[in-house]
Amino acid sequence: MSNSPHRVLLIAEAANPEQVSVPLVGWSHAEALSRVADVHLVTQIRNRDAIVRFGWQEGKEFSSIDSEAVAKLLWRMSNVLRGGGGKGWTTVTAMKVPSYLYFERLLWQRFRADLKAGKYDVVHRLTPLSPTMPSFLAAKLKRLGIPHVIGPLNGGVPWPREFDAERRAEKEWLSYVRGAYRLVPGQGSMRRSVSAIVCGSSDTFGEFAGTAGDKLVYMPENAVDPARFPELVSAQPRLTRKQGPLRVAFIGRLVPYKGVDMLLEAAAPLLRERKLFLDIIGDGPEGERLRNQAVQLELGESVEFSGWVDHEALSRRLERADVLGFPSIREFGGGVVLEAMALGLVPVVVAYGGPKDLVTDGSGILLPLGSRAEIVAALREALSRLEADRELTGRLGAAAKDRVRRYFTWDRKAAHTLEVYDWVLGRRDKPDWGMPYPDG
Repeated sequence: MSNSPHRVLLIAEAANPEQVSVPLVGWSHAEALSRVADVHLVTQIRNRDAIVRFGWQEGKEFSSIDSEAVAKLLWRMSNVLRGGGGKGWTTVTAMKVPSYLYFERLLWQRFRADLKAGKYDVVHRLTPLSPTMPSFLAAKLKRLGIPHVIGPLNGGVPWPREFDAERRAEKEWLSYVRGAYRLVPGQGSMRRSVSAIVCGSSDTFGEFAGTAGDKLVYMPENAVDPARFPELVSAQPRLTRKQGPLRVAFIGRLVPYKGVDMLLEAAAPLLRERKLFLDIIGDGPEGERLRNQAVQLELGESVEFSGWVDHEALSRRLERADVLGFPSIREFGGGVVLEAMALGLVPVVVAYGGPKDLVTDGSGILLPLGSRAEIVAALREALSRLEADRELTGRLGAAAKDRVRRYFTWDRKAAHTLEVYDWVLGRRDKPDWGMPYPDG
């Protein structure tokens, strides 16, 4: 642990070094902060064993809160309400509200004496990431005069009106009335009481701007670990493939909003001509339909459905690819986009949601959001251009890697977070790194 002057009680209800998605984001940010600040992590008990295996000592580096009495019940209820199948995530988030508030209540009981005694300079809630999650702790901390930081928060990306069928296929019924979350007890007091709200996307920044504009700081939620991506810090340039098919990879759950059906349709002519090879990494409820689509399009061996690949092996798999094809039409964070960029792949993404903040015209290709037919046409043109101009592919890939190296490592995110702490502690002006981060 660090000897930093920042004494931080770090709340990450989801923080797990052995998982992916939000738990891995929470853990990675917390672990990076532990190297530059005096951090005590508070997490949910389900993460305890993994953190101990990592080498942290409970009671010293972290504490676990047993809120399973409520969390398990609500998780089972949310699965029933959404019918399983990995869909209906708005329902899951809504059901987590009472679960998190119970976790927060137990946390207050555990740490109230330490907080009143001035043991911590800052309290920082890393997870939950959802901007719809309320807090009663914020008002208590304000009365104690302890700066309270929350975020990066990410969400608030409306469903594109052109893709309402995908919205229904995802069982996102609650998304039609998402704005009602502002009426949830604890929402208003949280916005009034916190010292800083770190927004993980420009969409979330816009959502909070009307009620907490002076408290907002922009900082994307995701980053990469150079230990997993040694190519990121290597001075050796990535070799651009001059011969053979351009290799395109998709990574993620096979669900309607990820747009894999559009990727298959857009790439079909190039795949049939053996100018492209497409590796679809992941699985999900749409898997069988997508495999049937590939057969109907007569794509043959130019497409491989690889299923899930172990997280530790993913970077080695991506080293064989040149391009990330990722036409998701409602992505919040886009962690896989950064991982692909860290390896020098050219990201081809829809300019909507989280990816539009990660990718610039100088480091990838942004497809305009439009109808399905318009996205397919733009995606086909982008893939054709990259296949025909391998020097362009090499330049964009190198720029993508450089962008991640400059802004999107966990160490850089920890350094930015310390600047936020210094701001709420009155030691400096409000930090502003641009939104999105600039090239160059």
